[in-house]
Amino acid sequence: MLRAFLRLGVTSFGGPIAHLGFFRDELVARRRWVTDDDYAELVTVSQFLPGPASSQVGFGMGLVRAGTLGALAAWVAFTLPSAILMVAFAYAGPLLDTLTGSGILAGLKVVAVAVVAQAVWGMARTLTPDARRAGIAVAAAVGVLLFAGSLGQVVAILLGALAGLALCRTGPAVAAHRLVFPVTRAAGIVCLAVFGLLLVTLPIAAALSDSLAVEVADRFYRAGALVFGGGHVVLPLLQAEVVTGGWVSPEQFLAGYAAAQALPGPLFTFAAYLGALAAPGALGLLTAAIALIAVFLPGLLLLVGVLPFWNRFSAAPSAQAAIRGANAAVVGILAAALYDPVFVTAVVGPATFALALICFVLLVAWRVPPWAVVLVGAAGGLVIALAQA
Repeated sequence: MLRAFLRLGVTSFGGPIAHLGFFRDELVARRRWVTDDDYAELVTVSQFLPGPASSQVGFGMGLVRAGTLGALAAWVAFTLPSAILMVAFAYAGPLLDTLTGSGILAGLKVVAVAVVAQAVWGMARTLTPDARRAGIAVAAAVGVLLFAGSLGQVVAILLGALAGLALCRTGPAVAAHRLVFPVTRAAGIVCLAVFGLLLVTLPIAAALSDSLAVEVADRFYRAGALVFGGGHVVLPLLQAEVVTGGWVSPEQFLAGYAAAQALPGPLFTFAAYLGALAAPGALGLLTAAIALIAVFLPGLLLLVGVLPFWNRFSAAPSAQAAIRGANAAVVGILAAALYDPVFVTAVVGPATFALALICFVLLVAWRVPPWAVVLVGAAGGLVIALAQA
């Protein structure tokens, strides 16, 4: 399991949807560990829950194939390569404090505009296909823009779920249960209890303690617990926690987010970069590890917690309606993040706007891999900086 997912961790480029394709090729077609039907069921469970879908699928595959140790091996192997590279990028930041480095970072911020715009476009087509869900998305975007911060985003998701219960009762049903997961009801209840306990107690502990480690765990755990709709949704949630909180500048935030697009593995390893920047020197390695574990932990706890009850839960019309509404609200939240901080920070003139358009067209129309678009953006930012100098 460790060997298979380490290979995926260094070769799976392109974001969570692409990762699921790599997983199928490696685990279903090549290794024949599960059938296509079993794999589709695992993907359905992961997409139904908040959290990083591809990492949840990998964790679930490890659980089905090799138990608890297999699940941990799959997560570590898939996550670690990207996390190490992101932490290295955080420590290399001072080396980029030159004209050349500034130009490259400016180009990376422009790439973030194109990537988030592509994510909003794709998610809107899938998650807001009708007037009701489009209305929920617009309302969420307006609310988040008017009431900035993590609280506004949490409220928007909750209100979206309530709106879904009232307005989104119709839609495609979830597939029937096929795969048997080796998780007992007692273990599921314990995981759900731990998830809820951490969500409630970490903010209290952070308020009562002066420990930076506890505060990092609280902020990143909260962000990871609310990520409906894919890895890109973590962008506005983390922005509200670390940029608004003053730990990371908007420029550092967008540069790291863009750099994450060029790396294999899960986009959530962006948290390791932010955690490394939250503390000086060697202490940043500790906060990076805490941030990385905290942002993944809620999604994995929810996955294991829901598995024993998946059949009954997924069949409930009210659960499906709430998820439709929450997903629509997530589209609105990501659209608001596209404007602030992504667009207003990165696009500072006609040249950067033109570069953003080029990167967007390369992603959407020409289907150029994200890592290649990152190189184009970095080169374009360097050219713009040299021309202006």
